[in-house]
Amino acid sequence: MKATNPDRDIKGAVIESGGDPLKSCYQCGFCTAICPWNLAMRFPARFAARRLIHQARLGLVDFKSDDIWMCTTCIACAQKCPRGVEMTDVMRALRRVVVGLGVAKVPDSLRITLKNIAGVGNPLGEEAGKRADWAKGLDVKIHAPGTEILYFPCCVPAYDTKVQGVARAAVNILKKAGVDFGILGAKEVCCGESVRKAGDEALFQSLAQSNIKTFNEAGVKKIVTTSPHCYSTFKNEYSKLGGNFEVFHFCQYLAKLIQEGKLKFTKELKKRVSYHDPCYLGRHNSIYDTPREVLKSIPGLELVELPNSGENSLCCGGGGGRIWMDTKKEERFSNRRVEEALKVKADILVTCCPYCITNLTDSALTIDKDNVLEIKDISELIQEVI
Repeated sequence: MKATNPDRDIKGAVIESGGDPLKSCYQCGFCTAICPWNLAMRFPARFAARRLIHQARLGLVDFKSDDIWMCTTCIACAQKCPRGVEMTDVMRALRRVVVGLGVAKVPDSLRITLKNIAGVGNPLGEEAGKRADWAKGLDVKIHAPGTEILYFPCCVPAYDTKVQGVARAAVNILKKAGVDFGILGAKEVCCGESVRKAGDEALFQSLAQSNIKTFNEAGVKKIVTTSPHCYSTFKNEYSKLGGNFEVFHFCQYLAKLIQEGKLKFTKELKKRVSYHDPCYLGRHNSIYDTPREVLKSIPGLELVELPNSGENSLCCGGGGGRIWMDTKKEERFSNRRVEEALKVKADILVTCCPYCITNLTDSALTIDKDNVLEIKDISELIQEVI
């Protein structure tokens, strides 16, 4: 199906970034070559960014094609593009056409997720009143004016029991360091990052304004997040909507606590550890050294780099709303990532993103290596040695 004027919709989405990808792109094909769909697959990938931009130029985009939903917004292509084309903006614009104008069907799993977020404020469709259940027994207060830090766990650790240990570890660390912090529980809703990347701009704006209002009423000044997606959204997008908060990712706050001597290590961790750079912490926000410095400070730990790391890190496959979409087992980027960790003989693959934790854990199980390689968040590792 052809859109009435996809060129106009793409331009509308990227106008705030001051560029026009349809005119800037000169079809060199570098984006397709560096895309994780090509790097991770053992056969030619179905998704070609160059082809999609060319089709958009001509107004010939097939909005029924899976191509619209395959981009993970890892921005590896944008960082290497000689013309600085922001593929994330292109994908968001195309998806807005589907979601806003209904020219094609949204994938079922994503449609259900968007419906859940719109209805109860979280992608898993759980009751809003249960949002703070993960903190039961931890004696965590509700943030009020005067509290120094708001800890925002992300929807996944808040509701998914398989990942709740990440949020609980973060709380234990903050308490151990004597930090004055609180949570907002049922008062908060999804940050809306995946919603915006999936093309539902109206829902994103609603979520953002709801959170900004809640944060302001609670006197929030500083926010510490577990998820790089929440971190990036609060820092880079809420700030444009009147949400002026000082935002830290948990790894940054960990480094601060260690530097100030507020966290003391009491144990050694004699393990060989590899670190996976989440796209929204690394490429989107240029935070590469901080988590590594935290890991290197752990007594006994040996840090060994993965074949693709830092700016060249391989995406786990969860960005751009794809964490809520079905991906065939043989097409999962995270399978390749687990294999890379095994190749360097890591005992533990550490990251600091709930989406990455989810995908990497699933992959370790899928390829039957969960008994060989542990998947952990950086907060869980720190909790073990303090």
